[in-house]
Amino acid sequence: MTAYAQAKRLTDHGELSCELRAVNHRYLEVQPRMPEELRVLEQSIRDQIASKIHRGRVDVFVRLSSCGPASDAGQLEERVVKDLAKIASKVQKLLPTVEPLRVSDILRWPGVLVAESMDIKVMQLEMQQLIDQALNELLEARAREGAKLAALIEKRLVGIEDQISLVSKALPDIEKEYRARLEDRLSEIQDLDPSRREQEVVLFLQKLDVAEELDRLEVHVSEVRSALLDEGAVGRRLDFLMQELNREANTLGSKSQDSRMTQASIELKVLIEQMREQVQNLE
Repeated sequence: MTAYAQAKRLTDHGELSCELRAVNHRYLEVQPRMPEELRVLEQSIRDQIASKIHRGRVDVFVRLSSCGPASDAGQLEERVVKDLAKIASKVQKLLPTVEPLRVSDILRWPGVLVAESMDIKVMQLEMQQLIDQALNELLEARAREGAKLAALIEKRLVGIEDQISLVSKALPDIEKEYRARLEDRLSEIQDLDPSRREQEVVLFLQKLDVAEELDRLEVHVSEVRSALLDEGAVGRRLDFLMQELNREANTLGSKSQDSRMTQASIELKVLIEQMREQVQNLE
């Protein structure tokens, strides 16, 4: 299920931001991208996301940008600045036409500004709170999309029930017509005992009976509805139910000796395939 969320918070080292982008995937795959100085927190981020999301690919973008007074940029190394000033003075005497160093040039010089050491435990706590904030927003977005998908699946379930009802109502006529055709064919066989002929008719009708398939279709429809009401991860359970529904629809088609039943089997497969596509978006 696709969703997007972001969160920001100020820390002693600047603004910490996080973006979460979730897309469909059969299993859970978390891909963090973050500054090198925060890389030590990668596994804890993976674990934190896995505790709330169980399916899908989640891209995590973490950024740390400095903000606030210039003094927050780092510690000024006065010794390096003095050494640099001495060197610049010598160069100026040797090459009087050379433009003197500006303050911005000095600040960019390697070693002039040294970043303050980061307390990784404090930063980990900041990160956990930030990820939690973004995760809650992401889960809310997924819940809204999940409700829409559930409504689409319910529409297909009603369609399946309609097809089951059509076949159930038509079954007596279908069996009656098939029995008549079968008896006509068997009557052409000379010297066939009437009781044996009736046994053959009953045997063929039993092979073509789809009452069990219709019952199982209804059971699977009920199980899909039950799964959609569960608050946990139901994607894999629904995957299995789609396979079971499709199996019954195929059996219905293979037993068909009537255009109405064949058409119902086709309609069922279309509805099940549409549901399967929607189920891939659910966790």
